[in-house]
Amino acid sequence: MDINGSVAVVTGGNRGLGRHFVTQLIERGAKVYAAARNPESIDVPGAVPLRLDITDPESVARAAQVAADATLLINNAGVSTRSRLLDGDLDQIRLEMETHYFGTLGVTRAFAPIIEANGGGAILNVLSVLSWLHPPTSGAYSAAKAASWAMTDAVRHELAPKGITVTALHVGYMDTDMAAFVAAENKTDPAGVAGAALDAVGSGAPEILADELTRAVKRDLASSPAS
Repeated sequence: MDINGSVAVVTGGNRGLGRHFVTQLIERGAKVYAAARNPESIDVPGAVPLRLDITDPESVARAAQVAADATLLINNAGVSTRSRLLDGDLDQIRLEMETHYFGTLGVTRAFAPIIEANGGGAILNVLSVLSWLHPPTSGAYSAAKAASWAMTDAVRHELAPKGITVTALHVGYMDTDMAAFVAAENKTDPAGVAGAALDAVGSGAPEILADELTRAVKRDLASSPAS
């Protein structure tokens, strides 16, 4: 799709990767709804603040009514509790799944008919290298992102006949607040990730692997789990 002239909704648009998406979309000529639970935190010039809590169906429905001209949805909002699966807090584990799987699916279900009615467009789902790589220290996050990856592949086929392309962004640790616990030398620049992802959306690519770690893990998926 052509980013210039598109109308984008970016969930989690107030900080981190989401803020870079908002900024670069505006630079590329898009109208942008920057969505956040606290829209007062949106500070990108030219962005339209949009109140949205992706885990609240009523909030999602209200946001869809406001952004009824959308042609591009970027499902970026996320959470990382760093919960283990066997001894972690079950409420935190459920929060991961409610956010990354059910929340993302709920926003997609709300906006897909809008995008179709506006002549078609695109959806970008921000996933992770942890969709495939599952360290026990982030078991809840990995399980939720793996579920979101499967959902992304399934809705891609459902939405193709409706003129909506679906792109999956897989990336490792970025230099954002969510990955503050990771050593700086192991992080990817989120501005570069946002730019590459928008290029992929523009070309209709089904998937983008944003760093070498992600590309290496994807190549090794056929290996035994022990490796």
